[in-house]
Amino acid sequence: MRFDDEPIAGHALPILPGHTSPGRLERVLRAGGFAITTELAPPDSADPEEVYKRARVFDGYADAINATDGSGANCHMSSLAVCALLTRAGYAPVMQISCRDKNRIAIQGDILGGAAMGVCNMLALSGDGVQSGDHPQSKPVFDLDSLSLLQIATTMRDKGTFQSGRKLTSSPKVFFGAAENPTVAPLEHRASRLAKKIAAGAQFIQTQYVYDMERLRDFMRRVEDLGLLDKVYLLIGVGPFKTAKGAEWMRNNVPGMHVPDALIKRLSGAEDQAKEGRQICVDLIQEARSIKGVHGVHIMAYRQEETVAEIVDRSGVLEGRVPWYPNRDTNIKGNSQ
Repeated sequence: MRFDDEPIAGHALPILPGHTSPGRLERVLRAGGFAITTELAPPDSADPEEVYKRARVFDGYADAINATDGSGANCHMSSLAVCALLTRAGYAPVMQISCRDKNRIAIQGDILGGAAMGVCNMLALSGDGVQSGDHPQSKPVFDLDSLSLLQIATTMRDKGTFQSGRKLTSSPKVFFGAAENPTVAPLEHRASRLAKKIAAGAQFIQTQYVYDMERLRDFMRRVEDLGLLDKVYLLIGVGPFKTAKGAEWMRNNVPGMHVPDALIKRLSGAEDQAKEGRQICVDLIQEARSIKGVHGVHIMAYRQEETVAEIVDRSGVLEGRVPWYPNRDTNIKGNSQ
C-alpha cells in the first residue's frame, strides 16, 4: 500500500488541491480525522539507533512525531538531524524550529534542507531562554520570533523566494504550525495571540499542556468569537503524570504550566498514582475531543513514551482507523519490523 493511499476510517487519504504538503498529518486533518501527534526526546548521542529505538514505541499510534529543538534550552541531537533519520525510516516528523539559536540565514537553510529530506511538517517556536538550560553562558540569537519565522517560511513556500527576494528554484512543500498556551494568564489575550499566528501563516497549532478543560472551553469560545475555528487545526497538548508530587513540581517550576488543585488531589488519593495519571490523560483526550474546534491531541509523555500506545488505545480516538506504520520496504537500520 502506498503511503499516500493509506486509509482513515476506511477512506483513502489523497493529496487534494489546496494541500501545501504531501504529508500524512495534513491529509488526516483535512480528511476530518482526529490527529494524534507525539514527541520524541532527541538523544545525547551520535548513534542513530537511539533515535529509531525511541520512535518505534509510537508505531501505529501517531500521525506525526515531533523532534524537539533544544527544548528547555538544553543541548541534544538537533531537530533537523532527528528528522533526517526519521524520514529515512519512513516516519512522519514535525521539525521544530527554535529562534533562540539561529539567525534567519540558518533558519531558511534548515527549512530548505528539511523539506529536501522529506520533512512535511514544521513548527515555529520562539524558544526557551538560555538561562533555563544547561548552557546559561550561551549567547541567544532571537533574530526572529515565531511570527516573523512563520511569515518568512510561508513566503518561501507560497512565493518561492527567500526573505531577501532571491528566487528559489524549488519551494518547500510544508505544513507550517505554531504553539499556543490556552490556560495561563493573560487568558483574555490568548485567542488574539492565536489570531496573529494564523495571520502569519500557522496552519496547525500544538498547544502546551492543558489540564483544565474549563479554561480550554473558554479559550475555544473566544477563538470561535474571533471567527478562527475554520482557519486552523488545533491539537491540544496532554500528557500523563507519574505522581502527584511530580505534578506539583511541574506546576511550581515549569513556566506556563497550569495544573488544577483537583487534579493533584485526584492523583494523591490514588492507590497507583502512575496508573491514575494515565487515566487522567485518557479522560482529558476524550473530553478535549468533544469540544468544538479541537482537531486532535499532542501527547507529550517525557520519559514515559512507552505509555503513549496504551493511552491512545484506551481513549478510543482512533475509532477503527487503520494504524499507521513506517514504510516496510526500507533497509534503513532501525526501521521497525
